[in-house]
Amino acid sequence: MTLAYIALGSNLESPAVQVRRALEGIAALPSTRLMSASSLYRTAPVGYADQPDFVNAVACVDTTLTPQALLAALLALEAEFGRVRSFRNAPRVLDLDLLLYEGAECTDEALTLPHPRMHERAFVMVPLSEIAPDCVIPGHGRVADLAPALDKDGIERLSALS
Repeated sequence: MTLAYIALGSNLESPAVQVRRALEGIAALPSTRLMSASSLYRTAPVGYADQPDFVNAVACVDTTLTPQALLAALLALEAEFGRVRSFRNAPRVLDLDLLLYEGAECTDEALTLPHPRMHERAFVMVPLSEIAPDCVIPGHGRVADLAPALDKDGIERLSALS
């Protein structure tokens, strides 16, 4: 089994509900066990600003799937939720990104590990630091050291009932 970290986000159709449902979907993936999940966070959109705020979280899974097979399963889950890729940074019902896969570094057409720019994005690093502060992002350092340096304006931890 190998630990992997997945970022979840949604800003359409009851985003908090979508993220919670996606966590259930991740937990049901074959050869994969959901180990932990962060709180949900309301975050301002990045890139294309004329859209609703997002709800983001990060999950840790233990899996025997290869990184490519895990990514394929995540993309299939996005499709089940009705994800439409209309343009870069567009509003979306569900976005799942494979952030890290223990011991793997990869750069190909379909997958880059660690996920590029994750270390620059508070909407990823804040929830990741909640569940894995000692996790190391290859080439960048420990999550606990990187997260505090990021601008956290526009990030709000949601209550359990949000």
